Amino acid sequence: MTDALLGSALVEEATKKSGLIWVRGEAAAARALWHIWLDGAALVVGDGPGEQPLPGLVDGGTAEVTVRSKDKGGRIVAWTAAVSELAPRGEAWEAAVAELKGKRLNAHDGEAMPERWARECRVVRLEPRSSTTDLPDGSLATAPLPSPVLTRRPIPAGLPKLLLKRRKRKG
Repeated sequence: MTDALLGSALVEEATKKSGLIWVRGEAAAARALWHIWLDGAALVVGDGPGEQPLPGLVDGGTAEVTVRSKDKGGRIVAWTAAVSELAPRGEAWEAAVAELKGKRLNAHDGEAMPERWARECRVVRLEPRSSTTDLPDGSLATAPLPSPVLTRRPIPAGLPKLLLKRRKRKG
């Protein structure tokens, strides 16, 4: 009983303090997701234009969540979550969105964001099951998922010359 309580406390505190959690849904790769902790569960919003993808997070399914340290970035705890999707504009959805809205950075639509989330996105609740799981061995490092953001392009030909001019002026 004491181990279960300590495990629950560790999951809650670590997840509250971490800015990102790594979530692996059913038959999907693990993804880093921003979240909030509310009423004993992690809540994420996504799957809409301009929002984080939530692959493999199926209502009624499970997901593996790994929490990292905010300071050092290392894994602290891993837990299995029961996945449930909140119905748009329901009481639980409204409470979740009120908290999520405050944590969402760089939203292009500001105050209209909750309305867009209701129309185009999903709010998913990740509720910890009764026990924590063992941390995996090894680094779990994988190649980044394909994205146009990761595409490297050659630097402009004039950039080195421009940077050297700045150094000479300062010196």
